[in-house]
Amino acid sequence: MKKDIHPTYRQIVFRDTASDFSFLTRSTLDSSKTIEWEDGNTYPVIEVDISSASHPFYTGKSRVVDTAGRVEKFKRRYGQK
Repeated sequence: MKKDIHPTYRQIVFRDTASDFSFLTRSTLDSSKTIEWEDGNTYPVIEVDISSASHPFYTGKSRVVDTAGRVEKFKRRYGQK
């Protein structure tokens, strides 16, 4: 690999805001927010809306995730007459 052209690959925590589930992995993403993990170290944290802990396909639970009024817009356009 060439030096100084690749992003930094480091440990980071992803936190699912819908199910309060977090996991530690490696990524090139960066965040100004940090969290103290179970091992006592501090890692950057990225908050996500959906992960495997809250996704309907993986959990078997159907639910509506409304971001920016998309459900209401759909109901207005295609709702019952």
